[in-house]
Amino acid sequence: MKKRLLFAAVLMSSSIASPSFASGVLNEKNLSLELADQLAQHAIQSCSANNYNITVTVVDRAGVVKITKRMDNAGPHTVEASRMKAFTALSTKTATDDVTKNSQANAGAQNLRDIPGFLLVAGGVPIKVGTQTIGAIGIGGAPGGAS
Repeated sequence: MKKRLLFAAVLMSSSIASPSFASGVLNEKNLSLELADQLAQHAIQSCSANNYNITVTVVDRAGVVKITKRMDNAGPHTVEASRMKAFTALSTKTATDDVTKNSQANAGAQNLRDIPGFLLVAGGVPIKVGTQTIGAIGIGGAPGGAS
């Protein structure tokens, strides 16, 4: 039985590699750790210049955290807030400030706040290359989402 399953798996993997399946394979851009780190460091420098102690989180195109940096004296709540802002910006492909305004102006969109992981507060921005959203950055601890 195991030999049959192994044989079937081998056959399936070789058929997936065939040209007839090539159109089903995606080629997507994604965020590198190096770029995520550069963006996070820039956010920290900008917020530090304004005397804000923040946490910054950068997520990749799948919403997986690439990097989180918490400044000295940043509140403990800023860690999760920055992650949720980045996730919200990525999911909606829109800055969280705009998502928040849209949800307040549209009764149907007010339910967005009930989606697990969403945080409708300014401070999250999608990272785009052309029209592709390849990640997002969230900042927690800067008043009004300033950075």
